[in-house]
Amino acid sequence: MKKTLPLIILFLTLSCKNNVSIDHLYPNEDLVIENHDNWGEGNYKKVIKEFKSNPLNYGDIVFLGNSITWGGKDWSKRLKYPNIRNRGIGGDVTDGVLARIDEITYFKPKAVFLLIGINDLWNNNSPNNPSAEYIANNIIQIAQVINAETPKTKIYVQTVLPIEKEQYKNNILKVNEIIKANEKENPYQIVDLYSIFVNENGLIRKELSTDGIHLNEKGYDAWVEFIKPIIYSIN
Repeated sequence: MKKTLPLIILFLTLSCKNNVSIDHLYPNEDLVIENHDNWGEGNYKKVIKEFKSNPLNYGDIVFLGNSITWGGKDWSKRLKYPNIRNRGIGGDVTDGVLARIDEITYFKPKAVFLLIGINDLWNNNSPNNPSAEYIANNIIQIAQVINAETPKTKIYVQTVLPIEKEQYKNNILKVNEIIKANEKENPYQIVDLYSIFVNENGLIRKELSTDGIHLNEKGYDAWVEFIKPIIYSIN
């Protein structure tokens, strides 16, 4: 007997293919995110247009974040697992993710893997502006919004990676401490990526990075091996 798609899935599929009535899911071009730097602001608008022309599908697994996520390119290929979509934007910050979260929640992903926060610190002259508390609270809010709109979506919050700059070390630790401390009261599971990228000095392991922030292929391989058991456990 031939199976038919549930009406909601059929509607979403047709909407995606025709790009009809989904513009409201994406930020307006005149939106300004305060913590974007100049390059990040332009790149954000450019990539949002790309997302609009190639929207998510209902029930995808979504990797959500900044250039570190974006640099993984085809996560399905890396993880040898179907329907993983990359929603990383180079230069993005926690407020930027909140501003574009409607696309994520609308398509009710099977799971979301979030990695965000380092640009909130990096784009400001002082690592105390915005504060670690502000960044961590935004990360928690992202998870809460996703859960409120699509409660069956599994949410994995990945800890902020270390970088080579000593001055950011304490605030990275503080962000990670806050999101870990709030895990039990919130709808997400922590994936402690920080632990596999940090060296004995609290900085990123040089052999896993191209420039002290971004990852090389060895770094992405380490990430993939760490999360592969989680990916394959998702029902």
